[in-house]
Amino acid sequence: MAVNVYEGMFILDSNRYGRDAEAVSGQIPQMIEKAGGEILVSRLWEERRLAYAIQGHRKGTYWLTYFRLGSDRLADIERQCRLSDSILRVLFLKVDPRIVDALVAHAQAGPTSSRAAEDGETVAATRTKAVAVADKDDAKDNADDLGSNDDEKP
Repeated sequence: MAVNVYEGMFILDSNRYGRDAEAVSGQIPQMIEKAGGEILVSRLWEERRLAYAIQGHRKGTYWLTYFRLGSDRLADIERQCRLSDSILRVLFLKVDPRIVDALVAHAQAGPTSSRAAEDGETVAATRTKAVAVADKDDAKDNADDLGSNDDEKP
């Protein structure tokens, strides 16, 4: 069983969240921990109007969570999310191990981070930058490996 880090984006029912924010958002870490996972970051991302109605709802509360979990347990969490009345939609992405620290640090900083606020930077932008840096490092390592063969000419 491989343990991976996942990003979970949950769209919560805004009406339920408005009435009892702790209970609605608290069920997310509860589900993950019950499945044997470890929460790295779990926070409110934003509340916004939906592009189209989901189960009759025109507004949703987006909740961002990063967590560590065995790959065989993810299906259990997806099933629990489908059964929940408070969770309208969910998306899970497996996070590349090279960028986990950058994404978690950015998510912990939250929307009030001075650098993020000044730059207008989003989690997606941070992910894109981190992947580009990781790819650049890989390319450099590959070039170094190729260059070391040139030095060994007879």
